[in-house]
Amino acid sequence: MQTATSPGPTGTAPARPAAAGPRSTAAILAIACVAQFMVILDVSIVNVALPAMRTELHLSGAGQQWIVNAYTLGFAGLLLLGGRLADLVGTKRAFLTGVTAFTLASLAGGLATDGAWLIAARAVQGVGGALLAPATLTLIMTTFTEPAARTRAMGAWSAVMAAGGATGAVVGGLLTQYAGWRWVLFVNVPIGAALLAAALLWVPAATGAQGGLRRLDLPGALTVTAGLTALVYGIISAETHGWDAPVVWGPLLAAVALLAGFVALEARVAHPLVPLRVLRRRTLATANVVVLAIGAAMFSMWFLLSLYFQQVLHYSAMKAGLCFLPGSLSIIVGARIATRLMPRTGSRPLLITGALLSTAGFAWLSRISADGSFATDVAAPLVLATLGTGLATMPTTVAATSSAARDEAGLASGLVNTSRQIGGALGLAVLATVASHVTADRLASGGHGLPAALAAGYGRGFLIASAVMVCAALGGLALPSRNGAKR
Repeated sequence: MQTATSPGPTGTAPARPAAAGPRSTAAILAIACVAQFMVILDVSIVNVALPAMRTELHLSGAGQQWIVNAYTLGFAGLLLLGGRLADLVGTKRAFLTGVTAFTLASLAGGLATDGAWLIAARAVQGVGGALLAPATLTLIMTTFTEPAARTRAMGAWSAVMAAGGATGAVVGGLLTQYAGWRWVLFVNVPIGAALLAAALLWVPAATGAQGGLRRLDLPGALTVTAGLTALVYGIISAETHGWDAPVVWGPLLAAVALLAGFVALEARVAHPLVPLRVLRRRTLATANVVVLAIGAAMFSMWFLLSLYFQQVLHYSAMKAGLCFLPGSLSIIVGARIATRLMPRTGSRPLLITGALLSTAGFAWLSRISADGSFATDVAAPLVLATLGTGLATMPTTVAATSSAARDEAGLASGLVNTSRQIGGALGLAVLATVASHVTADRLASGGHGLPAALAAGYGRGFLIASAVMVCAALGGLALPSRNGAKR
């Protein structure tokens, strides 16, 4: 591993240890992967616990939905700011702050006695995650500087990240059934405490950029955070209110205005939160669009399949969760294959191949039926779709971050995670709306029972997800043929 750093644009390189041995780099990789797994797991772990939460805390349907939405808002809305803070104050400080906030919020959520308390705790969890997620990727980028070592580390991080979202339903189902819904939150407390101890011991103390928080572009930070929050709020509101409702298009219009204002601000300030030159880098911009597309398809797949298992096939929450295990394992296998092949092939071939495999898997899933089963309708296409995702995710993340200067590593990480979360929220809102409309049309036309109508709606959603993955594959064509070939 290299230990010297070159000065960044400010002329001052962040401090780092003079040397780090294999044990310390392995520990840092483990810390980054476990932290990322915990953050991504909590995007989906509460889903199967929602009925139990609603019953015990006497929540309305809207209140139940906000247990999920509050986390998404806090997480996606602040990811970009969280990534930049890691650059400005130092990765270790950002990491420790994020872990502490996430852990304490998890404890508070598990102790909740009413819905407002739980929703507030979930929002703070999201804020902690927004600090933590970019810091995990920044740790890897700044610790593993040799290309081969970085590729292996990114492969492990990507596999854990993808598996975290897939296993949320499994872990949530098991904990809810055997320990109670509060443990889907309490489980983070010992993990967070262990991460804090490990980070204090193993993560090197590195200074941030010269000037630290004094260089924070506060107007830009407030504008982009408000804009992203409004965007996510408008998108998730579409799931329950429809795209023509004021509660949807009002925030979306506000988001457009705020984000346009943000771009105007960044062109004028001396130390922008997001230097516009970063957004003009072809590799980074293209890879983030591809990440957005993959997020849109995959988040929607977990959601629609969960509904298909429980509402059409009438599986229990635990059985539905266990059905996702092959997908989780397939993602890990795909990421491991990508890690082995990428030094020889570069990002583009793996990304395109993975996206096309996922396209085929989603198209196959679109044929689900009301009288099907996991074995006949879901298992094979699920494995195909998730294997492709595992192949594509790591190369795409590497492409999105490889051109970043050291003092912009957190920013690049924040952009990748923001694209993934915005894509997930957008894809879920659009595909859930399409599925709902198809179901309603089938029921209105007569001749279709509810299970058949639901299956038709979910199938249409998978077909659109297949088209989204075609776009991801086409986006891969714009990436350089080999890493570092073009910027």
